[in-house]
Amino acid sequence: MADIDVTLHSSFAEIPAKDWDALACPEQETGRAIDPFTTHRFLLALEESGSIGQRSGWHPRPVVVRQAGRAIAAMPMFVKSHSQGEYIFDHNWAHAFERAGGAYYPKLQVAAPFTPATGRRFLTLPDKEAQGTQALITAATQVARQNDLSSLHITFCTEAEAARGADLGLMMRVTQQYHWQNNDYANFDAFLAQLSSRKRKAIRKERQTANAAGLEIRALTGDEITPDHWDAFWVFYQDTGARKWGTPYLTRAAFDRFHATMRDDILLVLAFDGDEPVAGALNFIGREALFGRYWGCTQDHPCLHFELCYYRAIDWAIAHGLQRVEAGAQGDHKLARGYLPSPVYSLHWIANEGFARAVSDYLTAERNAVEEDIEILTSYGPFRNTS
Repeated sequence: MADIDVTLHSSFAEIPAKDWDALACPEQETGRAIDPFTTHRFLLALEESGSIGQRSGWHPRPVVVRQAGRAIAAMPMFVKSHSQGEYIFDHNWAHAFERAGGAYYPKLQVAAPFTPATGRRFLTLPDKEAQGTQALITAATQVARQNDLSSLHITFCTEAEAARGADLGLMMRVTQQYHWQNNDYANFDAFLAQLSSRKRKAIRKERQTANAAGLEIRALTGDEITPDHWDAFWVFYQDTGARKWGTPYLTRAAFDRFHATMRDDILLVLAFDGDEPVAGALNFIGREALFGRYWGCTQDHPCLHFELCYYRAIDWAIAHGLQRVEAGAQGDHKLARGYLPSPVYSLHWIANEGFARAVSDYLTAERNAVEEDIEILTSYGPFRNTS
């Protein structure tokens, strides 16, 4: 490790996009990025729009590891002054630590902000995976210790990264969310054919109900999306964000940045009443998956949420050969619509040894409970029993 140089940056703008993307998404040289949320353009859009940085409580501190002047590893790290916008919840940990007299915030977070989607967090060259991962974890824990920060959290990492991190002394956490898997379906009806009769009829009825409103539904991507569409979606986003989180995470400028640099990575499903958009769902497109992110409306129509967010996403994924749809965090109602529980992984390091032991015991019990929940929930899924 003597020839390794680690730098801590205060902005993603300090790191050349070519250097970052060579680690985060080298596959995009031949097509789409697997994970649009760790691309330089996504992280920079959040920063330039003021969605992170400033007074957001998300202060960028990206790490880059170089060997002989060549970037071999990086990770999107942030200093956090709260636990909002993470979706792997540690509020109870914070309350317990502070009741015991500790200061939980600030902490370090390695994540794609506001994005509950699994992806690589240790961004390394393929032949530098072990060396790069160790250097990144060592650097992050040293930053935490040297600055008297309580903890380090690496959320929505891959299963392989979780295993490597656990081998290097981090605590693994397992939670779950709902994903739809494409089993080489020719079309939506082929998917429905795999469901029980009762569930199949229920989904058809929901789709009929949603489409009976007489709205025109359009799936738009790339240059099909116009600034006027973003004006409409901003209204939808504000309404949903205010009801769910109190304050929406993204600024209006974020959507302008997405339009400028990421519109080919975006699927915007809009419902129109005449020429007026009245509801919409925002998705990001990866090489293997469609990632559902935000939804909102100005007119309330029965089952329209299910149609735009879940069923149109499935339609689009099938038509474009994607392996799955990840519809975001939480939502047991997704189960009946073909989205089955999938494990989600994160890694944690806590400076205080006594508190770390307590959290470790909790995580062991939680992993066992989540494993049991996934098994039970899957058995209640809508698919026909073929055994």
